Amino acid sequence: MTALEAIRQAEDRLTARFADKLVVNHDLNRTLVSFQANKRQNGYRWFKYKEGFSASLVGYLLERLGVAGGRLIDPFAGSGAALFGAAEAGLDSLGIELLPVGREIIEARKLAPDPSDLAPSLEQWEREKPWRAARQVAPFGHLRITEGAFPPETEESIGKYVASLEGVEPRARSLLRFAAMCVLEEVSYTRKDGQYLRWDYRSGRRQGAKRFDKGPIPGFDEAVTAKLRQIREDIGGRPKGLFAGLERGTVEVVTGSCLDVLPRTEAAAFDCLITSPPYCNRYDYTRTYALELAFLGTPENELRELRQAMVSCTVENRDKEGLWRRFEGELFQRAKEAFEGQELLIQLLAYLEQRRAAGLLNNAGIPRMVRNYFREMALVIFECARVLKPGAPLVMVNDNVRYDGAGVPVDLILSEFARRAGFEVETIWVLPIGKGNSSQQMGRHGRDELRKCVYVWRAPKAPQARKPNPPLAARR
Repeated sequence: MTALEAIRQAEDRLTARFADKLVVNHDLNRTLVSFQANKRQNGYRWFKYKEGFSASLVGYLLERLGVAGGRLIDPFAGSGAALFGAAEAGLDSLGIELLPVGREIIEARKLAPDPSDLAPSLEQWEREKPWRAARQVAPFGHLRITEGAFPPETEESIGKYVASLEGVEPRARSLLRFAAMCVLEEVSYTRKDGQYLRWDYRSGRRQGAKRFDKGPIPGFDEAVTAKLRQIREDIGGRPKGLFAGLERGTVEVVTGSCLDVLPRTEAAAFDCLITSPPYCNRYDYTRTYALELAFLGTPENELRELRQAMVSCTVENRDKEGLWRRFEGELFQRAKEAFEGQELLIQLLAYLEQRRAAGLLNNAGIPRMVRNYFREMALVIFECARVLKPGAPLVMVNDNVRYDGAGVPVDLILSEFARRAGFEVETIWVLPIGKGNSSQQMGRHGRDELRKCVYVWRAPKAPQARKPNPPLAARR
């Protein structure tokens, strides 16, 4: 029996364990569980955060699961879709977010409920374009991977715009700066492409054998004026502001990795959890959002620290040995045992290590990434069981993946971790249409559609024991 055949048999056994939970949900589609549905929604359309899910999905989930009040937590808050969707439904919400880009989006959107002193400032900047007359040019704090991203005249306009923000009232300044961040990709030579930034041939950078042309690139003045108009129209479009529901629900965000923050969060404190963690697909958010991180003043050393602090999802993530030394006690041991005792996962990791040793993987870091992804996610899941109230729903959006012919059923492996953590696996909603594997995978191993799922788990009926960590005190 080959290694792949043994892996498939182990997957069949795990699938049989959850066979009655795998349910095709025809209410769901790829538009709803991705950013696509946000493109035309006021407020959510300001920044193209492609890794997020839609606000419509949040509303659907809260109604379907009967969550009408209390507190929601999202350990991977991203651009805040779960937080603001919950606030609109009357829930207080707490998000944990590591990347400054996500926090900037959330803080900008928190300004929207009271547009009285913001819309006039936006309208003035849209109409008068005061940066055009600026004599000062704020330098763009490029990272190595963003050098040369803009035509010279565009970078100068960005610098004048930023310099002109000095002296503007703080709340208006925050929203005006946010508007500039929203158009950086549009006015650059780059396009976000999952694992990296693709560079237009006009940048002078060589990238791949195929010439990439992103089409017309607008000037900064044109792009930012359109964005200011869009934001102004959105926040002024309702009598009480865009997010009127925030009168009933609050939004908070904590800075940091959920691996650090969750252990300091109060036990049995939340009535619902909706999240979408990084997928185990090699995407490096510190690269895809490099322009925005540079704009926000992220230095090179901090970029590397952010990359290593996030849940392992890229081949550049190293082992977090320092993290494991900080954890102790029963919860950590149970998470460790769930990881080490998962039969299919152990076979998958052994197969990937063999392929790496034989030089057959296209990147030697894949086995380490997959191993650490599941090790870290096991800990996250056990911590989530602790912070949720008994019977509270946890909803997770995630994708299955494939490496060198071996399918990785992320939905089943994480659901097995959840079961070991005390969760009831209520259902694993499967989208009617999955996704194909990469062209390289198809060429070598044939096409095999991968499930895209939304998991619904119920927290343990008995509250989980507290860890001996101090409670979360400072929230930002």
